[in-house]
Amino acid sequence: MSDARPDRPSSPKILSIAWGRMEIEDLGVGKDFMLHPGGGKAWDWRESGTEHSPGIQPSDVRYLIDRGAETIVLSLGMERRLQIDPATIALLERLHVGYQAAETPEAVALYNRAADTGSVGGLFHSTC
Repeated sequence: MSDARPDRPSSPKILSIAWGRMEIEDLGVGKDFMLHPGGGKAWDWRESGTEHSPGIQPSDVRYLIDRGAETIVLSLGMERRLQIDPATIALLERLHVGYQAAETPEAVALYNRAADTGSVGGLFHSTC
């Protein structure tokens, strides 16, 4: 039995993860993804200026929040090299959006467990 709320689409599941490759339910294969209730897209770091340091930018998580994510999973990369900009954490806290950050394989597991609720979003980096 699914925990999905009838008024909200579920978030797409991550079907597989390997170095530099992710497969996402209904979205296909790519390297990095932004996932949210009802869908997602490839995560192009250039759009927000994300780099390993200072890390995930506020606009990256804002994209997910604007699409219905009530909690967010942030992957830190396969070798934990991706940081989270302090301004991003401040935004999440100011908006009272719960988040978890973990090395990518663990982040995938956390996200997939929550995906059926329809309220989870995630940013996933499949390399370093």
